[in-house]
Amino acid sequence: MLHIYCPHCQEHREEEEFHAKGEAHIARPADPDNTTDEEWGDYLYFRKNPKGLHQEMWVHALGCRKFFNVTRDTLTYKILETYKIGEKPQHGASE
Repeated sequence: MLHIYCPHCQEHREEEEFHAKGEAHIARPADPDNTTDEEWGDYLYFRKNPKGLHQEMWVHALGCRKFFNVTRDTLTYKILETYKIGEKPQHGASE
């Protein structure tokens, strides 16, 4: 069982309390009225699926219910860090 650190509660909790919500740092189109269908499709549906380090958004669903980001190695499932939304990761590159 994994224990995940919630940066809001500031404690490690069991993995069953959390849910992964997808890739982190996805920028919403700046001008929705002038965004093409293709650009909206890319924003809504297309995500990276890397082998190695990846930034993901998670939610502490059974705890504080707040969202945060995780840097995780997709090969080993090891979590290198957790950090609040809006903060920069210390590991890996974020775009």
